[in-house]
Amino acid sequence: MAFEHLAITIDDEEVSELYENLVSLDVELDDELAAMFQLHIAIALQPDGSWPYLDDERFRVWQPITITAGLESGAEELISGYITHVKPSFSRNPIQYTLEVWGMDSSVLMDREEKLKDWPNKKDSDIASEIFNLYGFTPKTEDTAVIHNEAISTTIQRETDIQFLRRLALRNGFECYVEGAIGYFRSLQIDAPPQPVLEVRFDDKTTVQKFSLEVNALTPANVAMVQVDRATKKVLDVITETSQQAALGKMDAIGLLPVGMKPGVVVVGGVVATGQPEMAALCQGLYDQGSWFVTGEGEVAANGYGHVLRARQTVTIKGIGETYSGVYYVTHVTHSFSAEGYKQIFRVKRNAILPTGSEQFST
Repeated sequence: MAFEHLAITIDDEEVSELYENLVSLDVELDDELAAMFQLHIAIALQPDGSWPYLDDERFRVWQPITITAGLESGAEELISGYITHVKPSFSRNPIQYTLEVWGMDSSVLMDREEKLKDWPNKKDSDIASEIFNLYGFTPKTEDTAVIHNEAISTTIQRETDIQFLRRLALRNGFECYVEGAIGYFRSLQIDAPPQPVLEVRFDDKTTVQKFSLEVNALTPANVAMVQVDRATKKVLDVITETSQQAALGKMDAIGLLPVGMKPGVVVVGGVVATGQPEMAALCQGLYDQGSWFVTGEGEVAANGYGHVLRARQTVTIKGIGETYSGVYYVTHVTHSFSAEGYKQIFRVKRNAILPTGSEQFST
């Protein structure tokens, strides 16, 4: 079993006295949401009438906090952000007095003010870089080809900065998030090397304590869009029938259709694009999003796995049969610390089944 490590730092100083009073800690990392944490701390009235932590300035809202965790393979930063909620709780039983401390990653700073602003003659990736720079984040953006010419249409922001960037990310099939001091605006990194193998049922090497799968044949569909060009008045139409994402298996959803059965079709409505390139990008993003027809969830004892499992990365899973063993994209991980130890509760997805032959199943 690997040795577990946890470090909680507030305002650049580790709160070492906190650990003996720590009831539980959950850090949630999700591919669509800001990273969040929830601390439960035991508190007790002192003989001099003071309350530990309640009157401590370090545990006030908007204090910067960093949580790092790891095992023998090394420690990793799980979240860097701010305390946003403090909730003391006093029951009839003094043993059950607790302080709950919640918080979010640094993208919370980008969600404070709704704005009405125009962004003429800019690509979505340029807008993302500019907004990330406003908050001191280092932009890590992937170039988007479409420039929104103000003679035809201008991108208008009517929401907070992070809500706005996530809307732009959606129409490009991108992900948008803040991790540490870096702001990301890019496509899913499914071609990167997978994280260490998870073994579901594999004799004495089993690391996954619980796991379940669901295959949904109704989610994949071709995506179409039709609109009139504002300048030429011509009818523009786009249909996306193939994915641009790497397949994480040998057979995608289209390959599973019976002979003579056509794929489903979704027609995009209620959305206006500036032209055919933007229509194509939107349809492609929606098609790729619908192609994830295999989903799973499970639980890992971290000291048995020996690694920090991360969201927004791939992982190889074996021990669930040839059809479903293979590479998955991790969409969510809750890192949970309690008296029972360090466990990782995760969710994954896959856009194909059956191994390709290139998977590395050895640990």
